[in-house]
Amino acid sequence: MKPNIFQVLFIILIVGFYGCNESPEKSIKAKSNTSTVLDKKLNVLFIIADDLNCDLGIYGNNMVKTPNIDRLAQRGIVFENAHNQYPLCGPSRASFMTGMYTNQTKITENNMNLRNSVPDVTTLGQRFRQQGYQSVRIGKIFHYDNPSAIGTSGNDDIYSWDQTVNPYGRDKIEEHKINTLIPRRYGGTLSWLAADGDDDEQTDGIGANEAIKKLDDFSKSNTPFFLAVGFFRPHTPFVAPKKYFDLYKRDAIEIPESSSEYLKTLPVPAAKSIRAKKSQLNLEKNLAQEIKEAYYATISFVDAQVGKVLDHLEASGLDENTIVVFTSDHGYHMGEHGHWQKQTLFENATRIPLIISMPHTENKAGMAKRSMSPVELIDLYPTLMELTNIETPRHVVGKSLQAVMHNENALVRGSALTRWRNGYSIKTRRYRLTRWGQNGTLGYELYDHKTDKKELLNLAANQAYKTVMDSLKQVLDQRIFEASVKPDGLGRQIDNAKTVPKAKNITYGDLHDTQGKIIYFKEK
Repeated sequence: MKPNIFQVLFIILIVGFYGCNESPEKSIKAKSNTSTVLDKKLNVLFIIADDLNCDLGIYGNNMVKTPNIDRLAQRGIVFENAHNQYPLCGPSRASFMTGMYTNQTKITENNMNLRNSVPDVTTLGQRFRQQGYQSVRIGKIFHYDNPSAIGTSGNDDIYSWDQTVNPYGRDKIEEHKINTLIPRRYGGTLSWLAADGDDDEQTDGIGANEAIKKLDDFSKSNTPFFLAVGFFRPHTPFVAPKKYFDLYKRDAIEIPESSSEYLKTLPVPAAKSIRAKKSQLNLEKNLAQEIKEAYYATISFVDAQVGKVLDHLEASGLDENTIVVFTSDHGYHMGEHGHWQKQTLFENATRIPLIISMPHTENKAGMAKRSMSPVELIDLYPTLMELTNIETPRHVVGKSLQAVMHNENALVRGSALTRWRNGYSIKTRRYRLTRWGQNGTLGYELYDHKTDKKELLNLAANQAYKTVMDSLKQVLDQRIFEASVKPDGLGRQIDNAKTVPKAKNITYGDLHDTQGKIIYFKEK
């Protein structure tokens, strides 16, 4: 006998009842398991300074006061031989955030949007988002015009972040007070100010406080996070509260000397790179000391902000489950080779500080572990993936540094590669070889760091180094070839993407005519 409609409905209700009673339990269990997995994830606090070289205490500079960065290093590993892939903010940041060389990102200038060149790429922050992390940016991670774009998102990649914070401080409001070699020029011009007020009024002080707020939120919600904190200093203008200037004796600051005869020993592109900025050539010693003092003061100011964030990480207990990375986008000349700022293929511009600290890692006698392995900034992406047990996207060509973190004597690569315009340079443990022009048509540079750490004696034509030279040429050629191959899984790769048109900086308080010409300068 066929069941009537009421019997059918009864059966449906009974099945539904037991199904509904079983389903929530399974659902809750699934959610619980997911929550447990997320709870076990290691967090990442990624801190990057802008235009910071290795003038830090932990890197052997006994004059610069950086107690907080030094403290972080004592709990982690210091990479002594780490180098960026392009000594300019925009290309370098696009490179390490994608794990690729600039020949692969197709970004070799500032003010280029990442997705115009590699629209399908998965960035570091984006990959953390894909794995259940809150990915948060505070300040400068991708390129900003500094200082003109402070307070905005600059050339950010919106797909990398769940949340963003764009701090804006007194250094922008009082920009008119800044000393500069060229009136109203700051970002690419040597400029400086011993500022009134305290840390919390400055853009980077505000950024540090915003980072502390986010750490509180993550601690309360037990949320796994990738928190990227990008400080704008010590990038020009070198602005910091006066107390940081008081840490230094200006007269004791040394300024390197460079002769015109030295330039004759270099290939033409190399010589041009260290004489490109006419306004900063042959500075009077007193002025040069004042500017270098400002750079050091600004480093100490950034160090204090790093200290605030690290202190709060510990106070919240998050340090028990958080990887901390500290680095910079490229190095910086402070008069070496007669040059100031970046955009060269000398050690001063290619080398960057890189410190990684893992939770529950205790070094012997509180001493930092140190590695001389050649390391590249693009190695950060796969390293953080491996440390957090996340699968690395196929397009990432950097190498994980986990082996070096376990054994500081290990090597993950034989050389670090840096490009600048039509030049390429590799740094091994001992040597630097730089090639200019296609196949070296514009010349070579060879430096032996065993006898010449300052890279002042070009050995490219020295017959005693012919065997070394020939061997390194082959290595460099192969490195350039590999760095130019389109990575698997990248998706679209677009050549000749245009830069974003750049407007002139507007200093708050100045007045302009309809053509943008300043007709009134706000007084100091």
